[in-house]
Amino acid sequence: MENLKSGYIRESYSTQTKRYCQFLKLKLDGDKVEQYKYWHESQNIWPEIPEGIRKSGILDMEIYLIGNIEVMIVETPLDFNWDEAFGRLASYDRQAEWEEFMSQFQDVETGGRSDEKWQLMERIFSLEDCLKVK
Repeated sequence: MENLKSGYIRESYSTQTKRYCQFLKLKLDGDKVEQYKYWHESQNIWPEIPEGIRKSGILDMEIYLIGNIEVMIVETPLDFNWDEAFGRLASYDRQAEWEEFMSQFQDVETGGRSDEKWQLMERIFSLEDCLKVK
């Protein structure tokens, strides 16, 4: 395991972006979490999946995991429309098949699209916003 206190280097954008945060629970059966992690490694994920994510207008997507709780951070352009983008994403090559395959690891109803399984989270704190208030 890498040293989590080292952090993760991010590429920055030369323009403002929007950020979304969502969560999902994984099943705790057997080695489901380890299998899920395996399929999300860069060399194991189906190539159509990240291609479709980028094609839908998403600039970056990260998933963080603790126990069986996942948090996904999605970075998009300012003009990004969540419903339209995820509607398009669901129609791209192998996306529905991927969602069905991932359902075996996720503590959700099978057959749902990504945006039906992942729950958007409310941001309750922003250091940047706090520092703007004087």
